[in-house]
Amino acid sequence: MAVARIFGKSSMEALQRETDRLAALERLDLLDTPRDEGFDRIVRLIKAVFAVDIGLVSLIDAHRQWYKACSGLSSDEVSREDTFCRHVVDREEPIVVTDATKDQRFSYHPAVTGETHIRFYAGVPLKTKEGHIIGTVCAIDRSPRSFGNRELAILEELAGAAMDRIELLQSAATDSLTEALTRRAFKQEADLFISLALRHQHDLSCIVLDIDHFKQVNDTYGHAAGDEVLKSVAATCKAALRAGDLFGRLGGEEFAIILPHVDREGAVAVAEKVRSAISSQPVCGDYGTLSVTASLGIAGLSIVSKDIETLLAQADAAMYQAKNRGRNRCVSWSTVQAEHTMGSRRRVLKAGSILFNDRRSTIDCTVKSLGIDSAGLSVSSSAGIPPEFVLSIKGEGFETNCQIIAQDRQNLEVVFR
Repeated sequence: MAVARIFGKSSMEALQRETDRLAALERLDLLDTPRDEGFDRIVRLIKAVFAVDIGLVSLIDAHRQWYKACSGLSSDEVSREDTFCRHVVDREEPIVVTDATKDQRFSYHPAVTGETHIRFYAGVPLKTKEGHIIGTVCAIDRSPRSFGNRELAILEELAGAAMDRIELLQSAATDSLTEALTRRAFKQEADLFISLALRHQHDLSCIVLDIDHFKQVNDTYGHAAGDEVLKSVAATCKAALRAGDLFGRLGGEEFAIILPHVDREGAVAVAEKVRSAISSQPVCGDYGTLSVTASLGIAGLSIVSKDIETLLAQADAAMYQAKNRGRNRCVSWSTVQAEHTMGSRRRVLKAGSILFNDRRSTIDCTVKSLGIDSAGLSVSSSAGIPPEFVLSIKGEGFETNCQIIAQDRQNLEVVFR
């Protein structure tokens, strides 16, 4: 009742729609997944068919618009508040802006007034079969232009093709670039490994590794060089592992390993072996010779960490610590746990707010995993966020004090105080 009094009926309906939308996006588990040629082809088609500068297929979570495929822009995501596409999600219908300088919603937008120089925008919803809008498909240009019903119908067909591709990827087991398991397939297989370990009471460990300074490789040498680095790291990892180990690609430059019948001490030794192998294997090409390193986090099966989401959350937290301690190193969750406890987690996708400075400062975030005593958060930038703050989950009446235990530039692991 208190929430209803504060927000009103229409606001409550909007909050419920957003909650349902994020839940649909969470079920697909597509955010921050690797590039895919099928989506790249769609954005190339958008540019060719409409003769525009920019083609875009995006997913929109609680705080950002993330580009699953993009041609014509250098960034890979933007704050949700700073994107034209939030209006498509809010209105749940296509939007066409023939000249942004003459549209009061966008005429003062930095993308219009600044160097990006956006003038034309056409965005249509990326909609699931259940009707949830999880993102957008867009044609964007730096010159004003007309866009009739025929063009809009074609863009909607391309959005349908993008959604078909999403549905197809739900059954994909192998990442086409690295031949590692996809994130979804890795988690499914990991659940089976964990069930066996619990049933037969044998050890199991998890390693998460992230390639150091990978964005600089893409920005400096291009995506082709980045792809070669990814393939090299994946091949090096697989060569260092046993046939029965599980190896998957969680995101762009993040991989994970499940080690059955290996305790935490043994997993630290395996992680060090993998780290050393990666650092001693330079990647060579037309761009020259690149030295590659990775940061690794290790977590072991326990009475608390007996599901894949909790194991990954603990290994992630340890990996962020490895990054913070200088990169190219291995850190075990047990060393982080000496100072902080973390119970079991479940994967979620919820809209949250980070409140600090006596609640005068607010930063939107996406809650990615949640337990009774901890959470994993995603932010546009972790710079400036203090070590302790208040986390609020919108529309749920949830609010608690938090302390950061590990972080990188866009992710926070926090425990509740």
